[in-house]
Amino acid sequence: MNGSVEAATRTRPLQISPGDLEAAHLDELIREIEQRSLFYYQEKNKSLRARYVYGTIFLIINLCAWFIRDYAQKALALLPYVSSCGPEGSHCFHTLGVLRVSLGCFIFYFIMFLSTWNTMKLHEAQNSWHSDNWIFKFFLLVLVMVASFFIPPLYIQIYGEIARVGAGIFLGLQLISVIEFITWWNNYWMPHDQSKQSCSFGLVMSIVFYIGSLCGIAVIYYFYAASTACGLNIFFISWTVVLLIVMMVMSLHSKVKNRGLLSSGIMASYIVFLCWSAIRSEPSHTKCNAHTQNGHTDWTTVLSFLIAIGAIVMATFSTGIDSESFRFEFRKDEAKEEDDIPYSYGFFHLVFSLGAMYFAMLFISWNLSHSPQKWSIDVGWTSTWVKIVNEWFAAAIYLWKLIGPIVRQPRVHEQPQPTAAEVDR
Repeated sequence: MNGSVEAATRTRPLQISPGDLEAAHLDELIREIEQRSLFYYQEKNKSLRARYVYGTIFLIINLCAWFIRDYAQKALALLPYVSSCGPEGSHCFHTLGVLRVSLGCFIFYFIMFLSTWNTMKLHEAQNSWHSDNWIFKFFLLVLVMVASFFIPPLYIQIYGEIARVGAGIFLGLQLISVIEFITWWNNYWMPHDQSKQSCSFGLVMSIVFYIGSLCGIAVIYYFYAASTACGLNIFFISWTVVLLIVMMVMSLHSKVKNRGLLSSGIMASYIVFLCWSAIRSEPSHTKCNAHTQNGHTDWTTVLSFLIAIGAIVMATFSTGIDSESFRFEFRKDEAKEEDDIPYSYGFFHLVFSLGAMYFAMLFISWNLSHSPQKWSIDVGWTSTWVKIVNEWFAAAIYLWKLIGPIVRQPRVHEQPQPTAAEVDR
């Protein structure tokens, strides 16, 4: 009898309740979501790490451009020269050498821009191309770098003219990024709810920045405008003071949306720095330049040069990852999805390609026909005027950001109030 019961039990089909099926399906769905989230997390971290690899590559290329400009002619004197380098390789060193390195860097990052500009999701093939395949990209970089030294000098000169425009565009993007950061910092420390602690900190920082700006103006006057013969420097510094006053007054106007002294104080310090940098870029032989050079390279010259290279790389990197500042207003409020890329790959590589043009202009001081001194960067009258115009442009963008919403807002025309007789009729 027991045998018949066991046989009946074995032949009876296994019954699974609908609740068990739903629970099993739910567990499988949860595991799939967790695996997908883990994949997105890993891909996002890989993408964020890739930024620093591209930044390191950009830094190494900057150092190569410096080496090609200052020391490559002696170091590579025994190597055979290609026909495009001219007699004794004169067209592959100094100014033209910097432009060739810049062109190779530009081509590499522009290829990366073209191949990643429409990337939106982490599971797309362009995401893997941006974050992986480093061996292939290394050979691609070496290929374009070597190829740039086989291009005739005429085309390199044409690229140099184009690089001036690209460097100007880079400066404009950098200014917008800096001003957006200043606005964000002002909104963070001076929120609309105006909590006592945040407002107190914002007020203290405003005072610090304005005191720093005034001290900076006084120092620049002392070192670079000591006599009436330095009329151009006096004009630069005095006009900077006028811009400071205008920005402070406009930032306190009642109709300005993002009013407050913190943003204008930070901006004041920034344009004072630009004014100092512009005047310091004047040629060393001018009588109003306090930093005359004696032709020898000391540790301060080397340190200043290395800091300048670091500033170039940091400016390019910080602008490249700040794609949010350049999105349209109606897209800034869009919610981020889990599989969205953490930053715009296309914009990142575009900024680095423009940064390649920018560092070339700094290394040759925006002058295509003159080779700068060793360990010098961004020195000359052209560099001075580029920085001064950059300062004025920065102030103009900031002022427009303050008054732009007032100018663009629609005007409401008041309708005449009806009289009592008209109402009765």
